[in-house]
Amino acid sequence: MTIIEKIFAQHGNSNSVKPGQIVDIEIDARVARDFGGANVVKNLINNGLTIKDTSKTYFTFDTNPGGSDQKYAANQHYCRMFARENDIEVFDIDTGIGTHQAIERGLVQPGGTFVSTDSHANITGAIGAFGQGMGDQDIAAVWAKGKAWFKVPESAILNLHGKRPKNISAKDVVLNLLNIFGANKLLGKAVEIYGDDVDNFTLDERITISSMATEMGAIILLFTPNDTIYRILEELSGKKSPKIFADADAVYAESYDVDMTKFVPMVALPGHPHNDTTLESVKRTKIDSAFIGSCTNGRMEDMRITAEILKGRKVPKGVILKIVPSTDVIWQQCLDEGLIKIFKDAGALVSNAGCAGCAAGQVGQNGPEEITISTGNRNFRGKQGKGEVYLASPATVALSAIAGYITDEMIENDVPVEFENKGLRLKSKDIAAQESNDKALIVEGRAWLIMQDDIDTDMIFHNRYLAITDINEMGQYAFDNLEGYENYSKETQENDIIITGKNFGAGSSRQQAVDCFKALKNACILAESYGAIYERNAINAAMPILTYSPEMIAELGLKNLDIVIVDFMKGEITNKATGKTFAINPFYDVQKEIYLNDGLL
Repeated sequence: MTIIEKIFAQHGNSNSVKPGQIVDIEIDARVARDFGGANVVKNLINNGLTIKDTSKTYFTFDTNPGGSDQKYAANQHYCRMFARENDIEVFDIDTGIGTHQAIERGLVQPGGTFVSTDSHANITGAIGAFGQGMGDQDIAAVWAKGKAWFKVPESAILNLHGKRPKNISAKDVVLNLLNIFGANKLLGKAVEIYGDDVDNFTLDERITISSMATEMGAIILLFTPNDTIYRILEELSGKKSPKIFADADAVYAESYDVDMTKFVPMVALPGHPHNDTTLESVKRTKIDSAFIGSCTNGRMEDMRITAEILKGRKVPKGVILKIVPSTDVIWQQCLDEGLIKIFKDAGALVSNAGCAGCAAGQVGQNGPEEITISTGNRNFRGKQGKGEVYLASPATVALSAIAGYITDEMIENDVPVEFENKGLRLKSKDIAAQESNDKALIVEGRAWLIMQDDIDTDMIFHNRYLAITDINEMGQYAFDNLEGYENYSKETQENDIIITGKNFGAGSSRQQAVDCFKALKNACILAESYGAIYERNAINAAMPILTYSPEMIAELGLKNLDIVIVDFMKGEITNKATGKTFAINPFYDVQKEIYLNDGLL
């Protein structure tokens, strides 16, 4: 049998299995991450399921270990509470990438089985183990049953002939393979890798190559562990690993021979990991940012290579470098060896261990039109942000970060590539200030009585939305963090008027807490008083705000959603339902001037 067939047979209590056969196999380690973990729990609870063996069941918080996104933070806390009640081990925010934990801690051994909500669970092929990414329902079923059904895949053998050139990293190896096989020639295959020089591949290098099996469409890229790999695994986990290898007479569906001596440094072009080209063909492409990390290239060897290049050098102005080790053990080792200081001295942002930019994690995202060179495994549109991402080796990324453009050379005193003018340069204009005659100084609309004091800016516009810069997108979040008014944006109408209590807009200086009401086309705000910064922000944004004395509500006989008329200059409010008018504080001169100018600017 092939390696995958042996694993399936051993874990399915069978003497042998064949491709195409459906087998129920025991899963040695079953993982749910912060990304999807909450849904796994909900699937268990909603279906009345219990956990088969908590000693083989784990949470790993690696996608957003800082909980810097509210949804991630909520999911993590929900999973922690479930873990406490059900005696499940959590590899929390201080541990790093879950698939790497599985290898380093011996949760999965050579010849073992591993599933996770991580699509790169097949990284375990680096140690001759079976790993598979799964959806939330699948993982919930495995947690409940301890087993999962699989179709035995066909196996293929990939022979890498010759010694790889000295300038070829493991990342270059897998990018060369992607260039040859694309995203579907190995589709659905369990691929065993052999060759003259493969035995010399380190554990870190095998992890890099196996981590991109998913991008090649393969079920898994499997290495047969040698004595060195077994020794390292035993040192890491303290566990003696079982031997795994294919039989000499194993049958393979396909056999491929590739000359590794012809491999060259490669780069994946933005959009697809398999859209590869030679590094030479994209040299001197200007970059805005660089990222070193991910499950593919966040290992200790990658960190040392990076430090060797960065030592004594600085990332130039206009370029951002982010470095994220894959595990906390590696992070600590970087600290002990002085690599963190090298990274920081070079001007890099170094984050806690984790997945970083993948799955909207907290580090490594880029913005529209930003050009990034990354050691990640995926560069699909939107995967690591809204910009363009090139994939390359850690050495190439580090050298490019220092140069400010894509390169694999260190050229002293080189002339940097100039930034392209994107049309954002400030240009002076001779604009005569003039009043807009069409600005209404008397408005009419429904009165929303939100009679609370100290409504702060987080209640008005929560900080989880602060990255929004388009005013048209802000209205939908108005009051969504104010209890009882979460649906305000859906229920309000154009020209509605907000009437509230004391100290409205207390708290932060966020402009969005004003602009969200402008986006909704609310006519004005009346409060007994305002937070000092909020008052300035509203006046400068030409959002009409006025103050009133406490007896106004009773004097007008005002009820929620009554139609009122507000005269900014006279300082009057009239309730059309009762016909009563009440004096309020009118616009003062500078407020009128800014309002008629449609804002301070």
